[in-house]
Amino acid sequence: MSERAPPRDTGTCPVLHTDYRVDRPALEHRVRLSADREAHAGLYWNDSTKHGFWMITRFADVLEALNMPEVFDNRQVNAFDRDMKLHLLPQTLNGREHRELRAVLNPFFAPAAVKRIEAIARERARALIRELEPRKSVDLVNEFGMQYPTEIFLSLLGLPTSDGTMMLRWVEDIFAGFFGGEAGVAAALVAAERTQAYFREAIAERERNPRNPKTDLVTRLLVANAGDKPIPREDVLTICTTLMAGGLDTTRAAMGYIIHHLARFPADREQLIANPGEWTVAVDEFVRLYPLIIQDGRQAARDIDFHGCPVRANDMLWLGLGSANQDPRKFENPEKFDPSRNNLRDHVGFGSGPHRCLGMHLAKMEIVAAMQEWHRLIPHYRIPADAKLTERGGQLRLQHLPLEWD
Repeated sequence: MSERAPPRDTGTCPVLHTDYRVDRPALEHRVRLSADREAHAGLYWNDSTKHGFWMITRFADVLEALNMPEVFDNRQVNAFDRDMKLHLLPQTLNGREHRELRAVLNPFFAPAAVKRIEAIARERARALIRELEPRKSVDLVNEFGMQYPTEIFLSLLGLPTSDGTMMLRWVEDIFAGFFGGEAGVAAALVAAERTQAYFREAIAERERNPRNPKTDLVTRLLVANAGDKPIPREDVLTICTTLMAGGLDTTRAAMGYIIHHLARFPADREQLIANPGEWTVAVDEFVRLYPLIIQDGRQAARDIDFHGCPVRANDMLWLGLGSANQDPRKFENPEKFDPSRNNLRDHVGFGSGPHRCLGMHLAKMEIVAAMQEWHRLIPHYRIPADAKLTERGGQLRLQHLPLEWD
């Protein structure tokens, strides 16, 4: 990852060399992001990749750019790679095409639809935690945190939950390709091919035996029109792969950071144990406090001067969701866990604008159900004193989180 972008005119924006794809000690990315936000008006040209990219890090500027889809579009959504070969749907669509496909998908991820599977999510969380409890230890992110969201995703699609372990390996490889070198990209493409082969079989089964399109997502994709046209089969495959990659890793990462925080701050844990109804708000504060998706990538559709940065057509932009959520201009005492803050719902942890996260309601429901059940059955736990915790670069996640309890 040592290749640098060639020198270029950066206007009033300084050049930053920090490579945010690199694994670092737990929470160090958060510290670096805040330091970058507070220097030089929080606007940079970052030359740590082949093509380089613009970094926008303060809340007001990030929100402005997220809501300029005609200027900063979604042809590519990974600031690190202007030529990313992995296709994502609906993320990489723009304008009318994006609106039409979201109209097909939105009903399956709306609050009312998510509510229908809450009982399944809660039952699976409870069963998995009961299996773990007698062991008195767990690597949370690589065991429970991996298995639980995968099973819920497969249940949502009506697929065997026993396929979860295999699927998670593919997700790992796909994300490595987002942020790695050539070897990572090659592994990601292989994983994407295997994932599509898996979903191709599932789609063929639905074509033979269609289910209720109001409750079965794959059947819905096969019979629905996006606008006035059927959704091509290859696009159905890409949508399934995208939903898998986008949903499993982020839910797993969020639960890791939440438990990591509560192990270190027992007063916050005791508050939530005593008041489990507060989890619905606490999850939003955890998403604000601990960035997962640190950048929402966009590509410039035309030349524009953005607050002194001479952006050229086809330049990539890093819209810093993680750093924006820590901006003291927007959130008072941003490093403090405070679920009572009056502007909490303004956070951009799930993005903003027309491409706001499709699965945000599903993710929040899964996390609330899992955390409530976890703290009913294992309310007191600790991180071993000798644990050395690292977090993945690119899209943050604790690589391991060992826990133990009495």
